Amino acid sequence: LLVDGLLQENTLRESAKQEAVMSDLNTLVEEGHKVLVYSQFTSMLNLISSEVKERQWKYVRLDGKTSDREAVVRQFQENQETSIFLLSLKAGGVGLNLTAADYVFLFEPWWNNAAENQAIDRAHRIGRKNSVIAKRYIIIESIEEKMMLLKESKRSLIDDVVEQEENASSMTAEDFSLLLS
Repeated sequence: LLVDGLLQENTLRESAKQEAVMSDLNTLVEEGHKVLVYSQFTSMLNLISSEVKERQWKYVRLDGKTSDREAVVRQFQENQETSIFLLSLKAGGVGLNLTAADYVFLFEPWWNNAAENQAIDRAHRIGRKNSVIAKRYIIIESIEEKMMLLKESKRSLIDDVVEQEENASSMTAEDFSLLLS
């Protein structure tokens, strides 16, 4: 669905991941929660926003084409009816405080853990008393799952280096190669 021009008009367009997101959004909207939905692809945000519009849910969107970032943020933060905020990873940038959100959805994994953490942290700022629930949508037996496993392996390896700095000789050349790749 993300590749323009390769699908015919009559092609069945179903996505288990997108269905899961929409189901979760339905529950949260019904319960009166606010949620941030991140994707690194604006074309994915287009697909999600189409379904959100069909359901007549009130939402705002922030991507590279958004001209008045402050107005969009203010609407999400202050308007109780605006329960969904669709954001592209790059347009989110720094300095956004989105503490009205109770949930953060990451539609696909990102190579950069710091970017994921920053996205989640926008909802969990100083002074917030309630918990923020973050959810990553990962398809099993896919590149996404392999990517997450590789990131976890690298994180574990880094933790071992930091914790056992004096015993770095126990690491193999293959471990160092993985760490630097």
